[in-house]
Amino acid sequence: MGNGDNPDRHAPETRLGEESGDKLRQFHMHLVSDATGETLSAIAKAALVQFEDSAEAEVHLWALVRTKTQAERVLAAIKAQPGIVLYTIVGSEVRAAVEDGCRAMRIPMVDVLDPVLDALAGYLGARSRALPGRQHEMDEEYFRRIEAMQFTMAHDDGQGLADIEGADVVLVGVSRTSKTPTSIYLANRGLKTINIPLIPGMPLPPELQSARHPLVVALTTNPDRLVQIRRNRLLSLNQKEETDYVDLERVKEEVTEARRLFTRYGWPVIDVTRRSIEETAAAILNLYARRQHEAGNTRGLPLGGG
Repeated sequence: MGNGDNPDRHAPETRLGEESGDKLRQFHMHLVSDATGETLSAIAKAALVQFEDSAEAEVHLWALVRTKTQAERVLAAIKAQPGIVLYTIVGSEVRAAVEDGCRAMRIPMVDVLDPVLDALAGYLGARSRALPGRQHEMDEEYFRRIEAMQFTMAHDDGQGLADIEGADVVLVGVSRTSKTPTSIYLANRGLKTINIPLIPGMPLPPELQSARHPLVVALTTNPDRLVQIRRNRLLSLNQKEETDYVDLERVKEEVTEARRLFTRYGWPVIDVTRRSIEETAAAILNLYARRQHEAGNTRGLPLGGG
């Protein structure tokens, strides 16, 4: 279970409504799941960011809660550090134990899947199967993601371009435009991804120029921001900073030349300057889905880790 079975591991209790020196309201949020808790974590993160100016949560993740004994241990931890509870539990016995325990302690609780399941049940005229962790079964989509991850890691930084036609997506951009982390994120969504760095003075790989199957997406960024990122990279490697790699004028030329190249080949361009990896990947997934739709391929993208 996420934080272990011993509630003493947590920090001293902070009651709802208590304020810290910077006036942020401190509170505990417990995420209770009968699966990995990834869905809950994503929802909690998306919700909490809307209150980052007024509140600060200490989040406790309790994963793989599938027995009454486990539920009782979680409830003991919640009692020691009370706060709002978000949960995704489909097993009726364990769910009832958590709900009854929270009601007895007058702890606010929200089942984040209920509205979606109710809407689907009403629309489909069917009941859900109530199987915990079903989204994490080792089914076809699971193995598709594993295969995509292996392919992507083997083709990082322009490696193995001989089988470029086996890729779903190819990311192109100058150094430090988040190509590798974006590739890994896409692989986790089931897309075989290759990333190719553009090196000043070096021609494009012939395999890229002749590629027909993969969607090629160009990544760019603001030169000032790029210099800052590159300087930080050199510092982390204990390398000298004053090189063409971080010279602002040279970097501006590098970015401009890359943009000319993108235009020449008609590749869609995404500016990653103010985007997170997730936002960049979402834009690429939209481009890929649109391309699949236009090609008449109706197979949907995998939903990912869930």
